[in-house]
Amino acid sequence: MLPTINMAAPLRRGLRAGRVLRAGLRTHLVAPADGPLAAPAGVSPLPRAGPAALAAVRARRCTPCLRPLSFTRETNCTLISSRFLHTTCSAYRCTQAPMKERHQNPYKLVQDDMSNLCDDIKKELVTGIADLRDMTHYYFDGKGKSFRPMVVLLMARACNFHQHNTSEVSDSQRRIAMVAEMIHTASLVHDDVIDKANTRRGKPAVNFKWGEKKAILAGDFILSAASVALARLGNGDVVSLLSQVIDDLVNGEFMQLGSKENENERFAHYLKKNFKKTASLIAHSAKAVAVLGEVDTDVQEIAFMYGKHLGIAFQLIDDVLDFTACGNQLGKPAAADLKLGLATAPVLFACDKHPELHSMIMRRFSLTGDVEKAWEHVLESDGVQQTRDLAQRYCSEAVKLISTLRPSPERDALIGITEMVLTRDK
Repeated sequence: MLPTINMAAPLRRGLRAGRVLRAGLRTHLVAPADGPLAAPAGVSPLPRAGPAALAAVRARRCTPCLRPLSFTRETNCTLISSRFLHTTCSAYRCTQAPMKERHQNPYKLVQDDMSNLCDDIKKELVTGIADLRDMTHYYFDGKGKSFRPMVVLLMARACNFHQHNTSEVSDSQRRIAMVAEMIHTASLVHDDVIDKANTRRGKPAVNFKWGEKKAILAGDFILSAASVALARLGNGDVVSLLSQVIDDLVNGEFMQLGSKENENERFAHYLKKNFKKTASLIAHSAKAVAVLGEVDTDVQEIAFMYGKHLGIAFQLIDDVLDFTACGNQLGKPAAADLKLGLATAPVLFACDKHPELHSMIMRRFSLTGDVEKAWEHVLESDGVQQTRDLAQRYCSEAVKLISTLRPSPERDALIGITEMVLTRDK
């Protein structure tokens, strides 16, 4: 049983990045001194750095690869000396080679696999109803980031090379990338109905253009087509993995509709919701291609945990952008989460400096002026920076995991993706 500790009491350890280690976050971020970490289901705790990592920190070397780290302003390297953190070259530059040379453009590595992705998805969405066809094809226009299929395909290649010395992707692995994008897009259509969103990806949302009832049916149709495509693989383990994603999406949405009254439980609830709504799809899809690649079970677990940590970091940065990016950059209105009554990490961190935010969170920012006050409080605090620091820690853990695979361009691209996640502006 983990102790309940007041979230307001800060741990004065490490450098600025260490400030994310608030006492109230111990239940899901920091290992107890006397044993292994216990954490809520679905939440990925970050363990203590081991002796090898500590030695690497003291020697100013990257934890996974032991390359020397440069600490110049030009290369923007940072040493995190807290014993709970790992110093890696994932988001920082090693002196061995410039980042641009070490990590190729990840999209270029899988561009052949992704070249016909949207067209192939449209072939799965067969219907004789014109409106339904237009709605389900609407977001598969090749203008999205396709982040999830890119990660899935890179993982497939990295795992294949690690186990079989070939980076070729099988048709079944490529189908997982396609299914992942379909599930993600269906969830966006449904989310926009719940949130009554007007825009998505810089254009009118499906529900705004065709109406909520049709939008719900369109999302259902995309999910059903994804399920049929998945069933054609004939692999029960993979079907089970991707079915869990849909289960998590629904449960995550219900979690988002509520809020914990106990301040010490609120952050764990938030992270668990983030896993279910965002990270679960990346994690289970990454494991699915590892299973299809017939790699060892420990490699399958590495694929899952990498996707889990990366996905949580992705959502943390998404929540940062709600406060730092304009609506044009995001393709959706800024401050959308506050307007929906959602308390994300920047708000939860800001509660330390502005305790009055707790009452606003419980009433879901429903009173006149709540959204504006909460916005100001977040910007007056270091909530945004603390959220970035936390995302950085999850990315560092993802890098530590994926670095155990055999070196390959795809593995290095998966390392480089963590920097993309941390520095993205939309």
